Amino acid sequence: MAGVCICKYKVFKFKFSLSILLLLRICRGSISVMLSSVFRCLRTYPVAGQRSMSQSSLVGKVAIVTASTDGIGLAAAQALGKRGAHVVVSSRRQPNVDKAVALLQSQSIRVTGTTCNVGNGEDREKLVQMTLDQCGGIDILVSNAAVNPFLGNIMDSTEDVWDKILSINVKSAFLMTKLVVPHMEKRGGGNVVFVSSVAGYQPMQALGPYSVSKTALLGLTRALAPELAHSNIRVNCVAPGIIKTRFSSVLWRNEEIIDEFKKQLSIKRIGEPEEIGGVIAFLCSEEASYITGETITVTGGIGCRL
Repeated sequence: MAGVCICKYKVFKFKFSLSILLLLRICRGSISVMLSSVFRCLRTYPVAGQRSMSQSSLVGKVAIVTASTDGIGLAAAQALGKRGAHVVVSSRRQPNVDKAVALLQSQSIRVTGTTCNVGNGEDREKLVQMTLDQCGGIDILVSNAAVNPFLGNIMDSTEDVWDKILSINVKSAFLMTKLVVPHMEKRGGGNVVFVSSVAGYQPMQALGPYSVSKTALLGLTRALAPELAHSNIRVNCVAPGIIKTRFSSVLWRNEEIIDEFKKQLSIKRIGEPEEIGGVIAFLCSEEASYITGETITVTGGIGCRL
């Protein structure tokens, strides 16, 4: 009887061991199939970080940034250049151009620089032609040039003040766009970004004509976007708040004015140019491929509505 039990036990042990081996082989096969599927999936669908990096890449793109040797314009050139674009910077003064080019080159950014007064038609054409000659095409226009020759009660502003502000801040932005669009179409599409201001939504005291010009850019963005969408050209706008630049120093260096502004801010500080440059670069990337006709306000939380 004991011998029979031992025999049955050996048979059971053998069958159990065989079952374990079969189970291990099945599991190993399943794991192998599962890992193969995972690796195949990763090859087909890169991880989120890799996809994001690819989509935000501007390698091979050529970007003109007007008024780009200082402040927001320079920050935009840096942001675009660091993502791989060849940037073309300009200013009315050659020493400023030389300084900006040297800085960008020190950051391993591909850059070309030239003098340009965007209020002058010949200068605009020279800027575009030089970009075509040296870079082979145009994919991006960041229209940043602006002036403000007047501070005071809007009723004291003169016809000359209005002519200059509207000519540089609005008309030249449109005319630059008109010049570059045919060359963007040859490249299969492109991006135009206008730099407006929080003053376009909330006119600032003593900056009446300037504020009106910045409101006009919001309208220009909305007017151009549907017309140029047919050519795969997206048109967007950025409206910065108070940013620490030389252009706005009359505001942020005045403690009384800044204290009043900070009451409206959610983020209780003045913005930096780089924080605008990054938004501009985003709008020019594939990550923003379904955005056109929009204005992004970068104001630290100031309420903006028309």
